[in-house]
Amino acid sequence: MEKQDAITGLAALAQESRLDVFRLLVQAGPEGLPAGQIAERLGVPANTLSFHLNQLRHAGLITFRRESRSLIYAAEFAAMNALLRYLTENCCQGAPAGCGPGFCDPTALTAHEMREPHL
Repeated sequence: MEKQDAITGLAALAQESRLDVFRLLVQAGPEGLPAGQIAERLGVPANTLSFHLNQLRHAGLITFRRESRSLIYAAEFAAMNALLRYLTENCCQGAPAGCGPGFCDPTALTAHEMREPHL
């Protein structure tokens, strides 16, 4: 991942509604969710949601497909993982195993640790 791609991705996620949309789509998995269902679950007006979805698409963090008359949005997991890799590639001077469990390996975190950041 290039630095500019990371900046674009982080900028897209740096807005509360877009972060909520992205997290919802990550939870939904590869099947994704229809735009109407996203709007309903998050209580976001359709025109506002459309703007946020376009920002996330522009950043490469989500994709969409058409099913009949619905647009189904899904998280782009490869882009998400690339962003996480970019952010942690130099963790603990390039030796993440030396940092202890969970510091540079998000898969090692417990649900509680993911809610409570180590800041």
